[in-house]
Amino acid sequence: MLFSEKSKLRTLATQNLRALEKMTKLKFILSGGGTGGHIYPAIAIANELKSRFPDAEFLFVGAQDKMEMQKVPQAGYEIKGLWIAGLQRKLTIDNAMFPFKLASSLAKSRAIIKQIKPNVVIGTGGFASGPLLQMANSAGIPTVIQEQNSYPGITNKLLSKKANSICVAYENLDRFFPKEKIKLTGNPVRQDLIAIDSKRIEAIAYFKLNPKKKTLLVLGGSLGARRINQLIAKELDFFTSKNVQVIWQCGKFYIEEYQQFNSRENVQVVAFIDKMDLVYAAADFVISRAGASSVSELCLVGKPVIFIPSPNVAEDHQTKNAQAIVDKKGAILLKENELEERFEPVFNNLLIDENLQKELSVNIKTLAKPNATKDIVEEIIKLIKV
Repeated sequence: MLFSEKSKLRTLATQNLRALEKMTKLKFILSGGGTGGHIYPAIAIANELKSRFPDAEFLFVGAQDKMEMQKVPQAGYEIKGLWIAGLQRKLTIDNAMFPFKLASSLAKSRAIIKQIKPNVVIGTGGFASGPLLQMANSAGIPTVIQEQNSYPGITNKLLSKKANSICVAYENLDRFFPKEKIKLTGNPVRQDLIAIDSKRIEAIAYFKLNPKKKTLLVLGGSLGARRINQLIAKELDFFTSKNVQVIWQCGKFYIEEYQQFNSRENVQVVAFIDKMDLVYAAADFVISRAGASSVSELCLVGKPVIFIPSPNVAEDHQTKNAQAIVDKKGAILLKENELEERFEPVFNNLLIDENLQKELSVNIKTLAKPNATKDIVEEIIKLIKV
């Protein structure tokens, strides 16, 4: 079938669903939280659904003491909280309370499903998505899982057995999920990161950078990464000797400790970066953790990357995320226990080897999925019962 014919059919299907929405208002429940890597994909999916179905109703369900309880209302959506948390790796009071929290969350999720009667329930990960999608499955409501990582957590593995569709960002996940349900869509990303090359002059001016020097962008996440911060503080003289200027996002937990380095020439230390499109446009190299959302953004951006994954996450999934890119010759991976010996020679080699820079940039960009959000929403729409 020709592309134009597919487009016409898609448009017709959307028109039919909009007609259906006017007769019976469409309702969607989304759950994703605990970290920005779960929250922002859920918000991106909701925004895309809202653009297609402006009259639809949306409700988010999160863990009552996690960051989604602030971030989701800031994005303009209602959210309800569950009394839920994950199991700790050691014996704690929280672990002893887990059965009661789970029972409470299942009961509240059942009540929410019964009250709202959603057309589709979407889970993007986090503690609350387990009880919510479990109750949706039990009620016969279509469910969609959006798995960001190359190595899924136990909750999504369990939920996948009854989910209708599983949207993933990495290949070969049929080791964990039913193959017939998997859709390779990629992770939702900020749309303003597309075609950032045209923003480079604006970006250099915005960050008051020297256009004759190379720029290193350091990303440790909004909370920060202790080991990366320690590394950068130690290597500032090294960067200066290589004529490299640094934009260093150290995270809100570490800004008081490291903001002193703002007094140094060619170093900018910030807790958080608002203009991500401009900072990516300004960067020549990136050092980053390997959370799923960061990896997906960096694929779209296409800059040479050194991943330093956190070893303190479930199933060591950040290392697996980074390794999936390295296997395609799209990035460099350094583990935290390798930094003392390997960082300077590895970074120096990247700095002087233009062929390596080009190879990494070209290869990582081939892994980008700029239409991920739209493709995920297409899978959701397929499940709406007409």
